[in-house]
Amino acid sequence: MGLLSDPNRRRALTKLLTRLNAPICVMCYLAGVAWFMGLAFEPFTLRTYMSENAMGSTMVEERFPAGERALATGREFAAHKKKVGGMPVDWLVKTMQSRGLEVFTQSFTRKLPFPDENKERYMVRGTNVYGILRAPRAPRTEALVLSAPCSEGNNNNQAVGLLLGLAQYFRSQIHWAKDIIFLVNEHDLIGMQAWLEGYHHTNTTGGDWSPLQGRGGSIQAALSLELSSDVITSLDLVLEGLNGQLPNLDLANLFYAFCQKIGVLCTIQGKLQRNDWDTTSGYSHAAQTMMLMVLKQASGRPWGDHGLFLRYHIEAASIRGINSFRQYKTDTTTIGRLLEGMYRKLNNLLERLHQSYFFYLMPSLSRFVSIGYYMPAFGLLAVILLLRALDLWVQLGASPPGTEDGVAGGEQPSSPGVLSILTPVVISHMTGVALYTLPILSQEMAVQHFPVSETEAVVLTAIAIYTAGLALPHNTHRLLQGEGTEEGWRVLKLVALLYLAVLLGCTALINFSLGFILALSLVPIAAFITPHTPKALSAAIMVLLSPGCTLLYCVFLFQELQETPVSLQDGWMLFLSVISQGILDHALYGSLVYPLLALLIYPCWLLLWNILFWK
Repeated sequence: MGLLSDPNRRRALTKLLTRLNAPICVMCYLAGVAWFMGLAFEPFTLRTYMSENAMGSTMVEERFPAGERALATGREFAAHKKKVGGMPVDWLVKTMQSRGLEVFTQSFTRKLPFPDENKERYMVRGTNVYGILRAPRAPRTEALVLSAPCSEGNNNNQAVGLLLGLAQYFRSQIHWAKDIIFLVNEHDLIGMQAWLEGYHHTNTTGGDWSPLQGRGGSIQAALSLELSSDVITSLDLVLEGLNGQLPNLDLANLFYAFCQKIGVLCTIQGKLQRNDWDTTSGYSHAAQTMMLMVLKQASGRPWGDHGLFLRYHIEAASIRGINSFRQYKTDTTTIGRLLEGMYRKLNNLLERLHQSYFFYLMPSLSRFVSIGYYMPAFGLLAVILLLRALDLWVQLGASPPGTEDGVAGGEQPSSPGVLSILTPVVISHMTGVALYTLPILSQEMAVQHFPVSETEAVVLTAIAIYTAGLALPHNTHRLLQGEGTEEGWRVLKLVALLYLAVLLGCTALINFSLGFILALSLVPIAAFITPHTPKALSAAIMVLLSPGCTLLYCVFLFQELQETPVSLQDGWMLFLSVISQGILDHALYGSLVYPLLALLIYPCWLLLWNILFWK
């Protein structure tokens, strides 16, 4: 406190921060990037461990014997699905009833805001079928869910067969203390969203669905099963849910523990765990796995049916069977025993999973990075914005040249008016509102006047508004008062820096991956852009580091990390598809990434663009 209360010391500290501001900012940026990349190095991570005492031991004897019968049921399900051209509702109801379940159906209808060309659907109608195995040893106040989506073609037939086989086997057991709900949902996420809204008596997305006639207890945990082959080489665990939410780490630990016990090859992000962490290739493998998780989490979309459970505080994950060219093979009976063991352990829970981490990154299934380890990487980037804001505040508070003791020796320079600062802020945000609302509202008019489909009209309208925004707020400070002042751009930049710092900080608290990626691209231009830098070079750098280009880089990086590189043309088409899917995810499931970018991040970037062309 003495340092701040003493005027001489305060003045010396101010001069030091002003003089070394740029070098400190550069060092913080490099340190933040280095810190993040170091998180994949095994000595800097923590080994996973079970925090929930009720699931601490895997001393469960798994006896599921009916793998071949489950595959036969899956083939029968596929035949009926092909016969009716969709979900065989009547056959599923009869089959579940024959296994002793209380069976119910739910019909739903959903009209998309524009056609989903990836899955070729616009007006979606479907039916969910679910059966409830009532708990024989408890008051039926809690429940577990096992789901399998009814996919098109020959996909996921084996998962439905295994689900029905487990239902029959679980019916013969007497130790269940929770209701177990076996759900077959149609149209993947849309059907799952309708079922969850019906189960919890909510309607947050405007869907049309029939009320559920049967309910179990409060859902404690859920697993979504995806199997499309009779023989599986490995099981991949999918954790990323809506808006970057993750399930409690104990659920991932439980899956990994039973895979180790039963001898099933398990992966995360489709990548096996390696033990040579002290080699360059071992570190590169762990870094790629962690960066894939960061990119998936930053997208904000649910990467499996489990992703929608998380918004209801239900811990859930998807288990996806992979059939590759590996020599290791796993049969359906083994997978059934793994699921039996997991549900036996979840059945022992006395309360919801809460003792382990909810915020983490995983370079492998046996190691994790907690929030206390990865947040400093973001903090080092965010502090740059505060240092630059402090530098601007000091410059604005300094006495003008030619003054003595704060008394002007000549004519004072004019102070910036409120309107000259408020005008670019308002216009930038109006451009963001247009980017958020007009693509969907104007699709019919675009289709009538141009030879494009509805989906192309939405995406191209969004790109057109995004590009037009570069010219619309240009020199908006001159709209009311003519020439802008030197102090004007400093005040506007101070506002933009603090605004961006708050935006990125709040985003990182909810979705670290999204906040960190945005900070990587936006912090450098926010820190060093001024009207006195070379216009052409600075404008090119700002465009290359804009939110839209950052999204394009992430598309190419994601394909590279998945070892499926694409050409420039294919990458551009994927980029357009990502934009349309982002808008659809927001309309259908409530993803927040598109409104965040359109209404907040893009207008903030436009403020920095305005500062560059300040006159």
